[in-house]
Amino acid sequence: MTRVLHIITGLEYGGAERQLALLLRHMPKDVVECEVAVLTRGGTLAEGIRAEGIPVHEIGMRSNRDVKALPRLVRLIRWGRYDVVHTHLYRACVFGRVAARLAGTPYIIATEHSLGDGHIEGRRTTAGVRMLYRATEQLGDATVAVSPTVARRLRDWGLRPERLVTITNGIDPAAFAFVPESRAATRRALGIAPDEFVVGTTGRLVPGKRVDALIKAFARAKRDGRLLVVGAGPARPALEELAERVGVGGRTVFAGDTGDVAGMLAAMDAYAAPSTQETFGLGVLEALASGLPVLYATCPALDDLPPRMAPGARKLPARLAAWSSAIDSLPQVPLPGAPHGPPPPAVEHYSVHARVHQLIDLYHDGPAAVRPVSDGVLIAKTRAAT
Repeated sequence: MTRVLHIITGLEYGGAERQLALLLRHMPKDVVECEVAVLTRGGTLAEGIRAEGIPVHEIGMRSNRDVKALPRLVRLIRWGRYDVVHTHLYRACVFGRVAARLAGTPYIIATEHSLGDGHIEGRRTTAGVRMLYRATEQLGDATVAVSPTVARRLRDWGLRPERLVTITNGIDPAAFAFVPESRAATRRALGIAPDEFVVGTTGRLVPGKRVDALIKAFARAKRDGRLLVVGAGPARPALEELAERVGVGGRTVFAGDTGDVAGMLAAMDAYAAPSTQETFGLGVLEALASGLPVLYATCPALDDLPPRMAPGARKLPARLAAWSSAIDSLPQVPLPGAPHGPPPPAVEHYSVHARVHQLIDLYHDGPAAVRPVSDGVLIAKTRAAT
């Protein structure tokens, strides 16, 4: 039995947080025993993880510079005697690697979820940010990139290729399968009529997600309907004010944080992801798993695949005119039906089950569980392939 402590900055709604919750749900408990340490406080996902029987420890860090949290984290790691410490997100990677090294953890790995082009988790990648990242990266044994795009960016930062492992994010296709009853119930709860056309988006409400651009494009579009914004974050008040200012406040539904992403997707007729700074594009894959037509600006998960793998997804430039025109061109839903079709091949390609086995190999075999591929990026191999 391998004991693993996952350290993450927070557990509110977000792609990295949901990905961790998904991996924990599918990790075989007779092979790997997992616990979670959240640096700040438990959010929406914490209770769901606890409900799976997985302990969640709240460290109570108050800010990025709250160094008093470090000894608390070191004590937890020493007390738990974990075989592996696995960190997620920038702050947790910096503090978690230091704490794990001080606690004498045998094996330390990190997953890089959110390294964009010139930013990481919404902050600019200044020289200081890069220097701190590289310095603490040396305290670990391996760094996992969630896409080949992220792996290339990490190499550009100066991380050694032999320390990089590419294990893409995963998705549970069955969890997002379209359910008509869920569509009806979610629409009733949100006050959306059965015959209204709904364009939606999901994700943490921060400037980098460009939900403001989607609101403006929706306001410029000619078709009637609703805009459904799912997620929480510091940008919500400004987005609500923007919707009122451009005249779509009454047609925009801010659903807030939710543990039922599948139900929210079922309530939609199309999905929009206007962010131009994505490291994977998990929301796009979840929408495709629900059978929705998708408009997106950037999605490495799809961009790294042949076009035929996601025929229902349409890539758009960042211009507002392109987005408003695309919204107008979305197919009208025949009442009382919905446009949810079968998931495209891209969804099964990213099935979470293969990712779980790759991580188990990494936990058990360390760097020996990786092999080089043609572009020099390292990827984990599954036991099934060996």
